[in-house]
Amino acid sequence: MTEQRVMLKTPRLTVVMWDEGDAALVQQLHSTMATTRYLPGNAPWSLDRAQERLRGWFEEQAGVGTTKYKLLAEDGSFVGRAGISKFRNEQFELGYSLREEAWGKGLATEAASALADWFFEREFASGFIAFTHPENTASQRVLRKIGMHERAPILIDGVLDMAFELTADMRLTKDS
Repeated sequence: MTEQRVMLKTPRLTVVMWDEGDAALVQQLHSTMATTRYLPGNAPWSLDRAQERLRGWFEEQAGVGTTKYKLLAEDGSFVGRAGISKFRNEQFELGYSLREEAWGKGLATEAASALADWFFEREFASGFIAFTHPENTASQRVLRKIGMHERAPILIDGVLDMAFELTADMRLTKDS
């Protein structure tokens, strides 16, 4: 394993940049219908798909300074991915995905909240969006917990997803 670049730490998570050889981890994360049912394509990822996404994250990090990152638990084990990246080359978008065994423990909320603070501290933009499949109520709860507000739905791959936004001003109001 190469030297990991730590982007941020939370009480239970370390957010790091990927290593070149991490495509198998990405594929493992998205290897079941449970972990992909709300993602575009609605099917487990191939290793080629995982490698393609990993390459995109490296390119995005180099060009924009933020992307989707690897999430590690306190013991160093891989628990998922999370980050804020460009959506359709227009606006920033928060996204996360956790391994099934990490669900229901508040880790998505912990990661999303820390990433929001990190994003605004570095002044990447005045706000970002997030979207979820309309049936993904767990993710909707996460977004609301970190202070995101619902906005007009967004059509992605033929599905009218629920969309949310968070601005720096909203984040300050939430923390006050």
